[in-house]
Amino acid sequence: MLPLALTMGDPAGIGGELTLKSWLARQSAGLGVFFALDDPARLETLGQSLGLNVPVKEIAAPEEAAGIFDTTLPVLPIELGAAVKPGVPDPANAPGTIAAIEEAVKLTEARRAGAIVTNPIHKGVLYRAGFKHPGHTEFLAALTGGTPVMMLASPLLKVVPLTIHIPLAAVPAALGRALIEEKTRIVHRALQENFGIAEPRLAVAGLNPHAGEGGSMGKEEEEIIQPALETLRCDGIDVKGPLSADTMFHVKARETYDAALCMYHDQALIPIKTLDFDRGVNVTLGLPVIRTSPDHGTAFDIAGKGIANPASLIEALRLAGEMAARRSSSK
Repeated sequence: MLPLALTMGDPAGIGGELTLKSWLARQSAGLGVFFALDDPARLETLGQSLGLNVPVKEIAAPEEAAGIFDTTLPVLPIELGAAVKPGVPDPANAPGTIAAIEEAVKLTEARRAGAIVTNPIHKGVLYRAGFKHPGHTEFLAALTGGTPVMMLASPLLKVVPLTIHIPLAAVPAALGRALIEEKTRIVHRALQENFGIAEPRLAVAGLNPHAGEGGSMGKEEEEIIQPALETLRCDGIDVKGPLSADTMFHVKARETYDAALCMYHDQALIPIKTLDFDRGVNVTLGLPVIRTSPDHGTAFDIAGKGIANPASLIEALRLAGEMAARRSSSK
């Protein structure tokens, strides 16, 4: 197995602490080999300040990671522009954050890393440094040429919002048969290739209350969603819906599908964050490389205090390793 490439995220956030804690949990959590793209000196200093006994060693290439991972955290160095103060983001360090992502993509595309796991970034800080992309996912898509689809995955639920960071009022206009069909096909294929589900079962939510109530509460179900699902069924995809979103996420309902596709951001994220907040993983489907990320932000308010919970990053590392192994074995 190739090692996983773990980016630094915003160095003023909790990413460094999560990286150190994840390495400490490597054996108990059953994690495979990973290396950090970060500043080795700042990780070593951070570990000492938090009382975390993590030996850090700079490596020159990912191929060195496996030989030292059992006893040392391997770090492929990324230069930072300014000293890091936990909780105080500095645009001078934005180039380092970006460089870590770019290098992770290059190494994964070159088959020197098995997958990318990204620590949280702060878009506002990057924007002040001239970053031109709407977010992390869009930047990865620009680097790889993929068609990104966001999935939030936990042991209890997998959800996909078909529209993401747009105003709720803009959702109906953004939906269309082509969008629903394309993203559903990407999810179907990813469940087969990355999650080992030979015949995925998909559930699709309606947009309106009670899935439109036969058109009395909205026409999108009848005019957009249902025709798209009929096309997908004709192509052999097991997809049901449009379903009333308020009855899709109880225990018995979740047993009937492998992933739920929702019409907008909160329709998808509220259920998974309510059910399994600490173990949720952000997975980007539709890219030529595997990418996972913890399902939370930089948490500047608790950075440097030693109280950040590494559960989501540990799950992201575990899932990235499992996905990489499945994809590798299928080739």
